[in-house]
Amino acid sequence: MYRKAMNFLLEWKQKTKKNALLVTGARQIGKTYLINEFGRKYYKDYVYLNFLEEDELFFIFQDSLKADKIILRLQTFLGRTLTPGKTLIFFDEIQECPRARTAIKFLVIDGRFDYIESGSLLGVEYKEVPSLPVGYEDRFRMYPMDFEEFCMAMGVLDSTLEQAKEAFSNRIAVDTVVHNVLMENFRFYMIVGGMPAAVQEFSNRRNLKEVLYVQNQIIDLYRGDVKKYSQTDKNKITAIFNNIPNELDAHNKRFTLKNVNEHAKMREYEDAFIWLQDAGVALPCFNLKEPKAPLRLNEQSRLFKLFLNDCGLLCAMSFQGTQFNILSGNLKANLGSFFENIVAQSLVANGLELRYLDKRGVGELDFVVQRGAQVIPIEVKSSHDYRKHFALNNVMKVKDWNFKEAFVLCEGNIEKNGKITYLPWYMVSQIKQMTPEEMFKDIKVTI
Repeated sequence: MYRKAMNFLLEWKQKTKKNALLVTGARQIGKTYLINEFGRKYYKDYVYLNFLEEDELFFIFQDSLKADKIILRLQTFLGRTLTPGKTLIFFDEIQECPRARTAIKFLVIDGRFDYIESGSLLGVEYKEVPSLPVGYEDRFRMYPMDFEEFCMAMGVLDSTLEQAKEAFSNRIAVDTVVHNVLMENFRFYMIVGGMPAAVQEFSNRRNLKEVLYVQNQIIDLYRGDVKKYSQTDKNKITAIFNNIPNELDAHNKRFTLKNVNEHAKMREYEDAFIWLQDAGVALPCFNLKEPKAPLRLNEQSRLFKLFLNDCGLLCAMSFQGTQFNILSGNLKANLGSFFENIVAQSLVANGLELRYLDKRGVGELDFVVQRGAQVIPIEVKSSHDYRKHFALNNVMKVKDWNFKEAFVLCEGNIEKNGKITYLPWYMVSQIKQMTPEEMFKDIKVTI
């Protein structure tokens, strides 16, 4: 299955002098599969080493971490000589061998081979490492498959996706046939989500029962990680994780700790929330005092929504006819949390930070993002009356905030009404953070 992250790996490979690349992300999002495909396809010689599968690997890093000795032991272990300048070595589950992580510095300085490391965010962040390879290791974070990647796995033509991109860029309506195809796939995406194993199962057999089975296995795996990696607060972390669907289904979707424990205090649960965020399982979205750049300075860290990293997992955890309501187009059902979750995971994967606005006298905006220096309000509408958005209207009238554009994600096609642009739900995949080139293209520096 195609992953956009492959483009990043290819750019990394082209660097003449490169650091090791640490690829992180939540469990089961396809890190190992992608790197294996990359290594086999684009390198003359490729070595895959998994610290969970080969106990003998630990002896390679047992004493001296000099590059010559490590490479000698590695080649002895493999039983073959590796080709300098043509070989990629992939250390998977690197968190299981902290000394291997330390050795990366010396291997990069040696320069004979290229190195990629990978591991779950939990393992990488929570395992103590004798000495981190600061300055010799670049990081790249992966996420579940986005909607466009899902469409490709379903056989949607590249030309179909390109037409949608052009329509977004020009703010013109998407071709009706293209729109209908993408809307149908979007409904499937709400249920299946972006976990590669679930997408593969659906692509192969279109069997939602088997998809649900795969999703429940991943959910159980996440719960198991709590026991494996958390040193304390196991019960608190599990309680928060299990309660995410209920909190998103609440009226204002804000996470209310008293619903987890009547006597709970934020200071007692703060580490548990951070743990879930570090695991890549939960995506916090913080309230703003004011929607003014820089948004980070206006965050209210004690008021937040908590989204799941994948809409398909959220659907599985909420299983009570939800899948049927989505497929049948029953928008009278309370599906707002599912639409918002897709928007949240897509914005994060596209480099944007999650924030919302709930302010007395104004109302509540689902999301407020900062794209470069521009602040953009976003409303997500799951119902037919998507042109009713009182909070957004109020916000657009505040002269001090001076928004240039706002988005309403809805079931309709692209349509502009003054500063407000209506976008079909699937267009959230086009709302992206500016690249450095875009940010600085009009800035001229004279010396």
